[in-house]
Amino acid sequence: MTDEVRFSPRELDVMSILWEQGSGTVAEVREALHSDLGYTAVLRSLQVLEEKGHIRHEKDGRAHRYFPIVPQEAAGRSALGRVVDKIFHGSAELTLARLVEDRPISAAELRRMQEILREIAREQAAQAGDDAAEGDE
Repeated sequence: MTDEVRFSPRELDVMSILWEQGSGTVAEVREALHSDLGYTAVLRSLQVLEEKGHIRHEKDGRAHRYFPIVPQEAAGRSALGRVVDKIFHGSAELTLARLVEDRPISAAELRRMQEILREIAREQAAQAGDDAAEGDE
């Protein structure tokens, strides 16, 4: 499996259900989709995801139960990376601004974001120091 995980909108809807519920049969996924998709359309989406190596299935009585293989974090990282590159031209600053400007943010979330940014700054400073030390050798 590659580092770049891509899903069509329908595949992402199905994966979201599997990540949230942990697993699902065709009927369970179809019900959770809250759409007019037929049983065979949902089945085909699950089959395609399995062919791509993103999910697996086990026999569950007369049905198959599908389980996600791709971690939600990996898919999110890949999708967000594409958004940052394509929409914000690689700018983390613009991306962060758009993520937080129109949403209420709790004090706890804000503190955690500040902590994450401080940690990144420390790591980058340490890396810059390591790079400078290597240049002196």
